Amino acid sequence: MASNQIHEGGCTCRHVRYRMTGKPLFVNCCHCRWCQRETGSAFVINAVIEADRVELLAGEPEMVLTPSASGKGQKIWRCPRCRIAVWSNYSGAGDVMRFVRVGTLDNPDALPPNAHIFTMSKQPWVVLPEGATVVPEFYDMSKTWPAESLERRKAIKRD
Repeated sequence: MASNQIHEGGCTCRHVRYRMTGKPLFVNCCHCRWCQRETGSAFVINAVIEADRVELLAGEPEMVLTPSASGKGQKIWRCPRCRIAVWSNYSGAGDVMRFVRVGTLDNPDALPPNAHIFTMSKQPWVVLPEGATVVPEFYDMSKTWPAESLERRKAIKRD
């Protein structure tokens, strides 16, 4: 994937539109029960990217503070009209990183997951691709993320 990738997306009613200006740091497919409940599905796919690389093109998402397994909650940014979640901020990453919901991209096929996490609670009928990075809970970022992504993360954590 080129570092100059641009991906656009938005909510169902098209009130909120955004552009990701660059390659995500990493793409997670989370199979935890919290994500299953929050999405009403078997998993969620999030593209982790610096907040300043997500530009609003239209509308203004509304933040909804939602409980999380950590007890610290997560901020889910939703369209105020159709209520679709477009991205989240988790307490561990703060507001400097966004977890963009890949399913809200105009071309979600462009960002397949780099890793499947919390597979200990995945639905038994979900079959993971052969050769995929699969971990029962969370991974060791220093061993799983590409070096370029680790450098970018280190740069925003200093700010």
